[in-house]
Amino acid sequence: MSARWLACLMVIAVALVGLSTAHAEYDDGRPRNPRFLLMDSQGHSIDETTFAGRFQLITFGYTFCPDVCPTTLAEMAQVLEALGDGAAGLQPIFITVDPARDTPEVVGRYTAFFDARIVGLTGAPALVARVAENYRVRFEVVREPGAAEAEYSVDHSAGMFLLGPAGEYLTKFAYGTPVPVIVRRLKAYFDAARYR
Repeated sequence: MSARWLACLMVIAVALVGLSTAHAEYDDGRPRNPRFLLMDSQGHSIDETTFAGRFQLITFGYTFCPDVCPTTLAEMAQVLEALGDGAAGLQPIFITVDPARDTPEVVGRYTAFFDARIVGLTGAPALVARVAENYRVRFEVVREPGAAEAEYSVDHSAGMFLLGPAGEYLTKFAYGTPVPVIVRRLKAYFDAARYR
C-alpha cells in the first residue's frame, strides 16, 4: 500500500473517531444567521460586530470534550501559525455548548492552552442555545444511567464557521478539513476582501 493511501486512510480513521462525540456536517450552502451575544473570559460582552474589520473563525464545543474539540482548537492554532502576519486579520473564537460547567474563567484557560489569540465565549444557557440555533449547530447532553449530575458528555456539531470583516456569514469548514486547505481558502477570502 502506498504512503499516500495510508495517509488517506489515517485521515478517514481520525474523522470517524471524532464522530463519536460530534456530528460532522458539511456546508450545505445555506447561509447561517451570524449573530451572537456572549461573554469572554474577562466578563466582556462580545458579539459578531466586536471584531469588525477582521474575519472570524468560529467553532462550537466544550472543555470536557475528549477528542473533537481539542483537535479543532489545535487546528485553529496551526491555521494561525501558518498565516503568519496574516493572522492579524483573523479572530478565532470558541463558543461553548456546555455553559453549566464552562464558566468564563474555565473557557478562557482552555482556549489559552491552545493559543492565546483564541477567544473563548460562554453565556446563559438560553443565549448559548440561541447562538447554536443561529448557526444550525446541534448539541445534546448525554448522561449515562446512574451518573452524577455533573458527569455527562455533550454530543455536538463539529466544524468551523467563517464570518467576513462585516460580520457576514461566508462558509463552513467541515470537521477534518486539512489545515493547508483551510489556510489556502482563508487566503483567497483575504485577497478577495483586499481588492473590493
